[in-house]
Formats: sequence, structure tokens, C-alpha cells
Amino acid sequence: MNFQTTETIQRLWETFLQEQLASLPPDQRDAFASQFEQRYSELLSKPNGSGEEGFFDLLGLGPQGAVGFEKIGYPYVQPDFDDSIIPSQLHAAAELYFIYQHERMKIFEVVETLLRLFRLGKMRIQRGPGARGLYLLEKWRPLRYTRQDRMVAYRRAFNYGTAQAPAGAVVNRNFHRQMVGFMVAMGQYFRDLLIGEVIRGGQLIDQRPFGSVGTIQRIGLDLRYALDRSTYGNIFALAMETGHYLIQVLKLLDSPDIKKAFDANTKWDVVEIVSNRYLGGVAEPSQRAKMAESGRRILQFVADNDFKTATDPILFQSVVRPMGAHAEAWVAAYRMTPEGRGFPGVTHALNSVLGVPQAAA
Repeated sequence: MNFQTTETIQRLWETFLQEQLASLPPDQRDAFASQFEQRYSELLSKPNGSGEEGFFDLLGLGPQGAVGFEKIGYPYVQPDFDDSIIPSQLHAAAELYFIYQHERMKIFEVVETLLRLFRLGKMRIQRGPGARGLYLLEKWRPLRYTRQDRMVAYRRAFNYGTAQAPAGAVVNRNFHRQMVGFMVAMGQYFRDLLIGEVIRGGQLIDQRPFGSVGTIQRIGLDLRYALDRSTYGNIFALAMETGHYLIQVLKLLDSPDIKKAFDANTKWDVVEIVSNRYLGGVAEPSQRAKMAESGRRILQFVADNDFKTATDPILFQSVVRPMGAHAEAWVAAYRMTPEGRGFPGVTHALNSVLGVPQAAA
């Protein structure tokens, strides 16, 4: 469309919208308003030819020569920044976060300790499935990525740990602040929703959420963008290989002969006993397990959600409702870890990630 046509649509659209919505029943206005907004965006985004014609018309080099502004194509620039991400990288980051929490639980160190004890004859197993599993691990060494490789990956993707990041690599320095901010924003959204359900007083109020959608969308987009720009390179391959290795070693720790050797009932008992006996103490496995589960699910949600600005709040509420429980569970577990015991609370954390000065807050 040319500039004059587009200007006419923009000038008359609001009048048209008010007239159409006024003729609809109140309970149908929200649904049609979203459709009208989508249609309006489609009309404005229709290009005039290939897009290059408008530029040449502006210079007077087009087939019509020099023309007035009213005949030049409207310069609508399609917003695509929020869509310019690589989904596989974000899914790999979600798996890497799950792996990181198990690294903090000392799973990989426990397995290395069992290999050493098996090799030195300090563990009374010989022919069972656990012994065979340890033999195969020692023979083939299926995890080619060393602990140092993993630590560098955690540093690049999450800025966790003390490993030196490679020179020139992008480090996601704001990940933890954004992760905590997204979790508390999600939790606050559903707390506000609960308050809204208590104080509802009318038919229309009963049909919309009480919390803020924009805060979740803004932090989610920032979190997604930062993860996308820092998880290139070997992050995908490392997460895939280490994830498969983690599955196998967890099965190995659940072998009956290994559990019997440590008088354990479950694989987590084995992790706790070996950690206390050989690794200087257990590393809060209960909290880390919940953070791994809920953190991965939230990051998968962030990777797959486009966070469109004009989303229907009722639809958004339905989509994110399962994430509210994960966010609350993550925050509750995080506050029980050493790094989370200084958690300043939901309001302070949310103001921090949104850049609100404490004095103004």
C-alpha cells in the first residue's frame, strides 16, 4: 500500500473499531478486539511491491520518475527481533541447567569415586549389574567432555562457577538475575491472580486476570535473548552427550549391588553416603533436584513461547498456569540453598531485574 492509503487506514481505524465494538455484547468484545488488532497489523504490514520500489520512487529513480509522497509505498519495517533466536540452543540451555544442578549435587563426582573404589578393590561388588556398569564406564569413557569443559559451558551459558571463560566468548552475565526475576514475576502474577479471585465483584472482572502480563513477557524475552546469544558453539553437543551420560549413571547408581555395598535403599542414598564419606559432605540434593526439574521446565517454556505483545490475557493466563507452580517451587527450593539464603524477597528481586531504584520502589 502507498503512504496515502496507509495514512487513511490509520486515521479511520480507531473510529471503525469503536463503532464495531460498541455494537457487540460486552462478553464478546475481548475476543473480537484481539482479532481486530491482528487484522490491523496485517493491513499495515502489506508491502508495496518488493519493498525496493518505494525506495527508488523516493529517490525519483522509479518507473514513474519523481512522484509525490502520497504515491510512495509506506515504509513499514517488520519487527522480528524477538523471533530471531535458535530454538535448539535454548532447549540445550534448558537441559544444561538440569545437568548443572546435578553437577552441584555431586553426581559426576560420586560416579568418579565409585570408579576409583571399584578399581582399587575398596567396594564389595564383583559380578552384578553395577559392577558391569562400572567396568563399561571405565573401559569406554563415554563422556568425552571433562569437568573443565562442563564448567566452561556453565560459565558461558549461566555465568555459574569460577572457570575462566575463553577469550572472546560471550558470557551470559545476567542469567541468574533474570532467572530469579522471571520466577518471582511468575509467582507474583499468580499471587495477584489469587487476590483478584478473592476481591472480584463484577462479571467482567471475573473474566480477566488481576496480575501483570507485561512484566513476565519483558523478563522472558530478555532471558531468551541472553541465552540465545551465549549458547552457541559446543553447548548443544555437550548438553546432549552429558544428558545421555547422566541418564545412564543415574541408572547405574540404582543398581542393586551398588546399593547393597553402601547399605542404601535408593540411588539418592548412595549419592548421600558417598558424598559424606569421600567428598566432604552432601550438597543439598532435595533443593537441587527441585530446582533442576522446575528450572528446566521454565526454560523450556521460555524457549517455546513467543511472548507476543498483543496476546489475549485470558489465553496467556491459561498457558502459563502450569508454570506458576514450577516458579513457586523453584523459588522455595532456591531460598534453602547457600546462595539463595540471602534472597531479598519477591518485591526487591523484581524491582532489581526491572531496573527500579530501591528508593523509588
